[in-house]
Parts: sequence; C-alpha cells; structure tokens
Amino acid sequence: MNNVENIKITVDATIKQALKVISDGAAQIALVVDKKGRLLGTLTDGDIRNGLLKGLNLKSPIKEIYFKKPIIGKKSDSRQKLLKISLSNKIHQIPIVDKNKKVISIYILEELIKPKIYSNEVVIMAGGKGMRLRPLTKNTPKPMLKVGNKPILQIIVEKFKGSGYENFVICVNYKSKIITNYFGDGTKFGVKIRYIKEKKRMGTAGALSLFKKKPQEPFFVINGDLLTNLNFNKMLDFHILHNSKATMCITECNINSPFGEVRLNNEDIQSIEEKPIRKVFVNAGVYILDPSCINLIPKKFYDMTTLFKKMISKKLKTISFPLGEYWLDIGRLNDFKKANDEHNF
Repeated sequence: MNNVENIKITVDATIKQALKVISDGAAQIALVVDKKGRLLGTLTDGDIRNGLLKGLNLKSPIKEIYFKKPIIGKKSDSRQKLLKISLSNKIHQIPIVDKNKKVISIYILEELIKPKIYSNEVVIMAGGKGMRLRPLTKNTPKPMLKVGNKPILQIIVEKFKGSGYENFVICVNYKSKIITNYFGDGTKFGVKIRYIKEKKRMGTAGALSLFKKKPQEPFFVINGDLLTNLNFNKMLDFHILHNSKATMCITECNINSPFGEVRLNNEDIQSIEEKPIRKVFVNAGVYILDPSCINLIPKKFYDMTTLFKKMISKKLKTISFPLGEYWLDIGRLNDFKKANDEHNF
C-alpha cells in the first residue's frame, strides 16, 4: 500500500501536468479523481503516448485519454487477494477505494518498484566539436560543459544509471582525453565504460560501424549534448513490444511562421491566417537500435537520419516514441544558458 496524494489529478489536468505526476511518482500511474477525491479513472504513460501520436499536445486535457473503467480493490481486501487480481489481470497497480469510492491507497506489484538492472548498452555520441558553442568549446568538448556543477555527459550517464543501465560506450574524437581522463572505465560512477575513438568525425551514426564486438540485444544511442527526463525503460518496452528494428524518440516543436498563410482553392482565396503556429514532431536525438542495424552503416561519416531513411527504403520496421518530458538540445549559447538557468539535475 502506498500514499496516493501525490499521484492524484483532476479530469481538467493537462497532459503535461499528468506526465509530471507519472514520472515523479514511484507508482508510474496517475489517479484521476473528482473534487471529492472519488476515483474516475487511471492514466498511464502508454495512454499519454498514444494520445500524442493521435495529434494531442502537452496542453490538451486528459479527459479524452484516461481509462474510465479501472480495476479497483477494497480497503478490506487481503494482500493475497490483491496479488491474485494483479496477476490474473496482468496489471501492476490497483487503486484502493473506500465504500464511497474515494481513493485511499494504491497497491503496487512488487516487481514494479524493485530496482532492475538492464544489460542493454548505452552508446553516447560525444565526438563533435561544438562549433556553435565557441568560445566555450575552444578547449573543452561540448559534452564536458557543466550544467550546474556537473558535465552534461555525467548527467546523461547518471540518468541512465538511475534507470538501471550500467554498460556504456562513449564515442569520442575532439579533445577525447578530457573525456577519457574524467570518466576512466566508469568505476567511480558505478558503471562500466568503454570507448570508440574516431580518427575523424563520423557523424551521429558512423561510429557504430567501429564496434569491435557488436551488442547482442537492442541498445540505446543518444547525442552527448542532451538533457532529458525521458523514461528510458518505457522507451525500451515500447521498442520491444512493437518488434521494431529502430526506434526514434521524437518531441513536439512549434514552428512560428513570420508571414500570413493564404489558403487557396484554385485561384480563390479560402482563408488567411496571420503568422500561424504549426506543431510538428522533431528528432529528439535518442534512439534504440537492433544490433542488425550496424550492418547497414558504412565506415565513414554517417548520420542517424540517413540510417533511418535507408531502413525505411528497405521497409524495415522503424517507429517513433513521443517524448513529453523535459528535453533540451544544447546546441547554441542561449541553450546552454537556459540549461543552467533551469537545471534540476
């Protein structure tokens, strides 16, 4: 049984608010209640991802996507009964309600909150020169710039470690000794690190062709200049569930047009929208690849987007995983300033 006050939300909450509740809570679920605390339904990470893929955005209310017929338990139910309900219905969380349907607690199947160690490797691309961040990167590789009191690269490693990943490969090139001297073999960070050293720049995918021993299971690839609260385990589950060869994390982006948009029907003007805002999904720089993908990568400069285009042309399974959590690509000086202004890492 667990305290539920921090995972309760009302039906008028936004997807963004719900994501924060889910990601911050150990239960990995939000309980939708009315003003009197009575249970209306539940909301999971999967419900939100599906909503985003159907066109909703972070400001959309959850009323369209939450599950309205959850399986519930009673205050008087024994632990054995709740365990049986969990296993028979293949669910990890059961809201516990009183006779008035007010939520008083939640039962969580132990495996859900037990720390789990993943053997999947995490490849971090840290070889770029970071030219757009000069002069900060004149003597320091971009992934080693500090946000707060830690290098970006350390924050990435610690985020993955906190999710149960301990096997890292860091691809290095520009001022690589600064990185290798700082991290070593990873022992002082509680992980295992090995390096792929690029003799020349290889892009966001090319260095994968230099693997001496290829991974035996799906592995992450992440750009070394990202800050995110992405749920890596959910992404891996999503990749495996869909039997994907390659999964790309995507995030929503608003594109502001500086002009009025004129819509036509032949020569007739149908409407005029002044400086419209278009919502699009963009590449977030986090991927999961099947080991077989490495065979498609030539030993030269090669970007991840080119790899995905090749896989699509070959009709190999490629899918997207929408990101609603915090995400920041530190590509320019104002991004670096923003990271330090709002960092909570």
